[in-house]
Amino acid sequence: MIYLKTDEEIELMRESNLLVGKTLGEMAKWIAPGITTLKLDKIAEEFIRDNGGEPGFLGYAGYPNTLCISVNEVIVHGIPNSYALREGDIVSIDCGVVKNGFNGDSAYTFCVGEVAPEVKQLLKTTKESLYIGIEHAVEGKRIGDVGHAVQTYCEARGYSVVRELCGHGVGKKLHEEPNVPNYGRPGTGPILKNGMCIAIEPMINLGSRNIVIERDGWTTRTRDRKPAAHFEHTVAIKGGKADILSSFEFVEQVLGEKSI
Repeated sequence: MIYLKTDEEIELMRESNLLVGKTLGEMAKWIAPGITTLKLDKIAEEFIRDNGGEPGFLGYAGYPNTLCISVNEVIVHGIPNSYALREGDIVSIDCGVVKNGFNGDSAYTFCVGEVAPEVKQLLKTTKESLYIGIEHAVEGKRIGDVGHAVQTYCEARGYSVVRELCGHGVGKKLHEEPNVPNYGRPGTGPILKNGMCIAIEPMINLGSRNIVIERDGWTTRTRDRKPAAHFEHTVAIKGGKADILSSFEFVEQVLGEKSI
C-alpha cells in the first residue's frame, strides 16, 4: 500500500526532514580525528530532542542508537561505539527524526581530515548520482527510472551498486512502500504519483558490490573491505518535479570549500 500525502502532510514532513538536515550540520562541526562514533551519537540525540524532535532510529526494529554511523568499508547500519575517527577515514551518518508524527530521513558521507583522492572521488560520484536519480523522481515516471539513472551513472565510472539494500517510501512510518532500488530498468516498477514521498539513497562501493552483514544483525560492510559511500534525501513527488524535503545546506555551510 503506497500512501499519498496531502500538501499539508508534505509540509509537516519538510519540518522533520529539516531537523535531520540541521542535525547532520551539527555533526559536521564535530567530525574530526579522535572523536568516537558514540560521542557523535549522543550529541545528535541531544540536538534532536532540544529541537522538538524524537530520534527516528532509536528502538526501530530493536536498533540501539540515534544514528547509523558507518566508517570506511561499512556501507550502512554501523552501530555507534568506542571507535575514534582517524585521519583519512570516511564516515556515513544516516539520521532519522520523528516530528509532527512524520519521519525525516537523510544521510551524508563525510571525510575525516585528508582523504585519498580515489575515495573522495567515490563520494563525489555517489552524491552526484543521488541528484541524477532525483531528476527522474517526477510524476508519471517509474521507480525503475530512478534506479536505472543511479546505476548507469555510477557503473559508467567504475563503481558498483549495492543490490540488497535500497531506498523506500517515508511517512508516518520510517519505511513504507515502495522500495526504491539503486538499479533497475527504465519503465518498470510502481508509477510515481503526486503525493508520494520516497527516500532515495545510493549506496555505492569502490570495489565489488558484494556485502556481508555482521553478527550484530545490523552492520553491513563490503565483502572486499573496500570503501563504500552513502548519500540520501527524502523527496516528495509534487507539482511535476521532485521536491527535496531534506537538506545538505547545513552541512555545506559548516564544511565550506571542503564540501564534497
